[in-house]
Amino acid sequence: MNKIKIITALVFVFAAVGVQAKPKERKSLVVYFSRADENSKVGYITEGNTAIVAKLIAEKMHADIFEIVPEKPYPADYESCVAYVKEEQRNKARPAYTGDVDIAPYDTIFIGYPIWWGDLPPVVYTFIEKHDMDGKTIIPFCTHEGSGMSGTARVFRRMFKHATVNTGISVLGHIAQNDRHKADIAVTTQLKLMLRFIQ
Repeated sequence: MNKIKIITALVFVFAAVGVQAKPKERKSLVVYFSRADENSKVGYITEGNTAIVAKLIAEKMHADIFEIVPEKPYPADYESCVAYVKEEQRNKARPAYTGDVDIAPYDTIFIGYPIWWGDLPPVVYTFIEKHDMDGKTIIPFCTHEGSGMSGTARVFRRMFKHATVNTGISVLGHIAQNDRHKADIAVTTQLKLMLRFIQ
């Protein structure tokens, strides 16, 4: 009789340990906007710098991915795009994008963009203003040519006071475009520093 009691107790102990040892799986989503065509320092490209970084992060995090695609494409040549975007920024435009994603199932959301004159691209504002990020962990990431995050993480902190906003990941655009190995190392290093569980 005592043996049966002991065995039963051990079964409950091992069951409890098993439950505790299996943490809740966190679901991650990578959302990004990227522009191909003519870019600063890389010329005409077929895949945007930020797209390259977004795909690296999605691969390492085993995350789902969603691209923000403007309904009206930005001009292909660089100077025309500069003029177009600066006009959008002056007018605080919120251009429409195609499709959407349900962010509710995700705990961690990576949001990526090129730095455009010290700010988020207007179409990224369209996306983040549309979605409730309360309770999420938000990790911004960007490509740039010397400005780093340019203070854009503060935009997310200001907008989403009930979310956890990380300092972010930044990669030089020409490195992402021209040296994928170096970009991979940069992304992996920054993810390890922030998340501590990327192998």
